Amino acid sequence: MDTTRHSAADRLPRDEADVPREVALECDKVTKIFKPPRGTAAPVVALHETSFTVRDGEFICLLGPSGCGKSTVINMVAGFEAPTAGRITLGGHVIDGPGGDRGVVFQEESLYPWLTLRENVEFGLRLRGVSRAKRREAADHFLKLVDLSHSVNVFPDQLSGGMKQRGAIARALANEPRMLLMDEPFGALDILTRETLQDVVLRIWLDTRKTILFVTHSIEESVLLADRILVFTGRPGHLAEIVDVDLDRPRSRGHTRFVELTDRLRSTLLGDVRRMEMGLAAERAPQSP
Repeated sequence: MDTTRHSAADRLPRDEADVPREVALECDKVTKIFKPPRGTAAPVVALHETSFTVRDGEFICLLGPSGCGKSTVINMVAGFEAPTAGRITLGGHVIDGPGGDRGVVFQEESLYPWLTLRENVEFGLRLRGVSRAKRREAADHFLKLVDLSHSVNVFPDQLSGGMKQRGAIARALANEPRMLLMDEPFGALDILTRETLQDVVLRIWLDTRKTILFVTHSIEESVLLADRILVFTGRPGHLAEIVDVDLDRPRSRGHTRFVELTDRLRSTLLGDVRRMEMGLAAERAPQSP
């Protein structure tokens, strides 16, 4: 059975995709240590000496089990957290806080309930002093890009979960960021809505050519979306492997190479989960006198 879904992003010319691009983001030996949780003595090493680069226009997925440092990476790239050691640069400049060059989309609902959808998308532009006419033009453009032109005057509580996330994506894009950071943006959605939004994000990637850093627990989603997959493992969290997704678009879940990649990644991650469980069991076992 052919499960291919054709999206606009699938029509990216192969020669254009292969053009060398400048490095946008660089993580250089980044470590993040959090203070000990209450009642414990040991600090938490969320990420250990992790290094990678992302080029302009790449679609990168961060894949791994819970607690392996994926969201910590996103939070540091967004500027919400600072590395304990190492450094992160965007366009050659060290990230030292949040900035308009990065747009963030979270898993949790993030639209302001007292604003209409259009007003939500305009919000960042209004804070920057953009004129009403120009911010409306921008909002309408990006709402059209995510197929929400029919709902510009609707309030968030009248929208479905998928529509809210499309609105959040439009709001992030309206500020014209260099990079779009997406932290499990579809994790709370049903499978059909999730697949619809995967197509939306791929279309946006083609139309805007934004660099995308996308966190997911879904192996299949990462193979479907990414140019490269950064595979993270835990205890402490670190980058274990970088996988090039050497599949032409359109991508079919039934394609032999698609199945091989998902099976290999599943085996890697399951092995890591078992090692983590064994490590926790050993730590909690009573000590011999």
